[in-house]
Amino acid sequence: MPDLLLLALLVVAVATGWWLGRRERRQGDASPPTLSRDYFVGLNYLLNDQQDRAIETFISALEVNSDTIETHITLGNLFRSRGEADRAVKIHQNLLARPFLDAEQGARVQLELSRDFLHLGLLDRAERLLLGLIRDDTHAELRHNAKRLLVDLFEREGEWQDALDVAVPQLTRQHEELRRAAAHWLCELAVRERHNASHSLARKHLKQALSIDDRCVRANLIHAELCHDTGQYRQALKFLDRIPQQDPTFIPTLLEPLERTYRLLDDAEGLIVHLRRLLDHAPFTSVIILLAQTLRKHRDDDQEAIALVTSQLNREPSLGGVDYLMDLYQRANGEPDERIALLQHHTHTLIKALPRHRCRRCGFSGDHLHWQCPRCRSWGTTKPITGIEGE
Repeated sequence: MPDLLLLALLVVAVATGWWLGRRERRQGDASPPTLSRDYFVGLNYLLNDQQDRAIETFISALEVNSDTIETHITLGNLFRSRGEADRAVKIHQNLLARPFLDAEQGARVQLELSRDFLHLGLLDRAERLLLGLIRDDTHAELRHNAKRLLVDLFEREGEWQDALDVAVPQLTRQHEELRRAAAHWLCELAVRERHNASHSLARKHLKQALSIDDRCVRANLIHAELCHDTGQYRQALKFLDRIPQQDPTFIPTLLEPLERTYRLLDDAEGLIVHLRRLLDHAPFTSVIILLAQTLRKHRDDDQEAIALVTSQLNREPSLGGVDYLMDLYQRANGEPDERIALLQHHTHTLIKALPRHRCRRCGFSGDHLHWQCPRCRSWGTTKPITGIEGE
């Protein structure tokens, strides 16, 4: 499809250039021009299904002038979308060498050239172009687009503070996606400061992250980790308790630090109460299983655990819950049941093959929680999978 679009654009552009030249020469009482030989050679390649050679021939036939600038820009963009950013660079650099470009046209070509360099991984060259566009008195929309690209570049390099300096506050006010991303950049800075034992700076970053995006679950998780570092376990519970209000789908994510905090406090009953409260938000399988395990361990009551899991499965069935219930039956009976063991073998196999997290934007899934999706690079869109095959 991109090849057909390129060819159609080139054929129309060359023919239009010929028509414009003919009209101008008619006005000047000169003899009308004829289509160039390259045009007919290109058509011949096209008829023989040699699309790449046809594209090259049409490009050579397309004169670069003030009337064809837009066509050349579009051609370069099409090449980049096809994964041929090196050819796009040649087209855009050729345009920049033309003396008849006005300031806005030159800025547009530089913006597209910076996109080419980003696509090729030439980040230093892209950064120089974008910084120049932002400093120059270019068109407001072009300057805005240059800032968006520069933010993307800094993010790729892990230069979180530089990305924040460009994006905050103007871009984050206008774009919800950038607002969410900026909160995660601050979380990245907080993680770095935590590793450097600079807890005060880490807390400052996390406070700013929540001021930019009050639904940033990750900020409260890191807050809880900082409290663990200093033995402030009750304070850690306060931060963890904010997550269900921010986004209930992240309840499974907070369970490990929650269980660890109550264990350090030696407060099993407090954990039981807290888990029952979480079940009121949503009957996630991992919450049910952790609560049942805690009941069995600290109250030595298999029947209470079985009753809990059974009632919750009646409320919200799940494969993981059924698998754990079979395990409880095995333990309660005292003697292994081969039929239940066979069923468990199959449920274990199914559960092991299922992903635990999925990006709500592009569908990328896997076992681990990625705060930035590896496929679409969106921040905060990967969440635990819910439903019969998930939580």
